[in-house]
Amino acid sequence: MFQTAVLASGSKGNCVLVRSGQTALLVDAGIAARRVWEALENLNIDKSRLEGILVSHEHGDHISGVGAVSRHLKIPVYLTRDTYQACRHRLGNMQDRIVFITAGESFAIRDLVIHPFSSPHDAIDSCNFTITHAEQPDRKLAVATDVGYQSRLLTTHLSNCSTLILESNHDKKMLLEGPYDWNLKQRIMSNHGHLSNLDAVGVISQVMHSGLKTLILAHLSEVNNLPDLAEKTMLDFLQSINCDVRLLVAHQYIHTELIDI
Repeated sequence: MFQTAVLASGSKGNCVLVRSGQTALLVDAGIAARRVWEALENLNIDKSRLEGILVSHEHGDHISGVGAVSRHLKIPVYLTRDTYQACRHRLGNMQDRIVFITAGESFAIRDLVIHPFSSPHDAIDSCNFTITHAEQPDRKLAVATDVGYQSRLLTTHLSNCSTLILESNHDKKMLLEGPYDWNLKQRIMSNHGHLSNLDAVGVISQVMHSGLKTLILAHLSEVNNLPDLAEKTMLDFLQSINCDVRLLVAHQYIHTELIDI
């Protein structure tokens, strides 16, 4: 067994479940613990199976529920030292449950091998993750959100995934014509902001291969994007290259089904 589900994704909170035959993990927990429990119950997964939380960076939409989930289940939190220093006041009393990780250095949790790698985003030490199964290394999940631009490092790590959760944050026209002030618009469009729908297409055009079975568009803005628009932008490209990869769009308030990686 090697599966994932996006429990929530968007500017108001992000959380991804990864589970194997031996363990289950969360990638970020930017939603209330109550919502995590509800999603797991809907997916028929006992929350006691969770054995850790990977934290990508210190922004609230990725960490707001981390402390509560960790304390309730008494499970460790994996994050870089700089990220911890930036958000320790928001995590609360973690006692000895903090485990420091380093971008570029892989580590294992039971039968899962996690590789954090640096992400260009306006955070202290932002990371994306790839996760593989120790016994089936050809099955690989990548979680790549909060990405300012398509770096060579990003392309390298996403190039052989079987399941990819990829940011498709905004439609540039909607962003430019929308209500945000100019400084925030510039931040979102910068090399330390977020990928647009067309940026996501650019990433996929570089990493598409026959082994990619499922693509999940994630971290959509509720103000500057529409699920149908993000889906159509990507689908038009996939159809233009006659690609039949399964395409899903993650939502802020509705979890996905369990997906085989």
